[in-house]
Amino acid sequence: MNKVITVKANDDFSLDLKFNDGSVKRFDVKPYFAHGVFKELSDLHYFKKVRVAFGTVQWPNEQDFSPETLYMDGDTICESSLGQP
Repeated sequence: MNKVITVKANDDFSLDLKFNDGSVKRFDVKPYFAHGVFKELSDLHYFKKVRVAFGTVQWPNEQDFSPETLYMDGDTICESSLGQP
């Protein structure tokens, strides 16, 4: 299983993620805002409080995504693109 080892929150509500297999992906969180538990993530200040926890990402109020979802639904980017929305 691929695990997240670094995360950076971007101003466009995407996450730049590096996985333990060396791959780098960008995951768009906006489509999830309509789902109750993720609505709070639409506040950019709160969104930027994301951190790596237990091989995935998590916010202070314990919203998270499975590492499989992040990996499979993320778009592959080159490592030099990290943080460049």
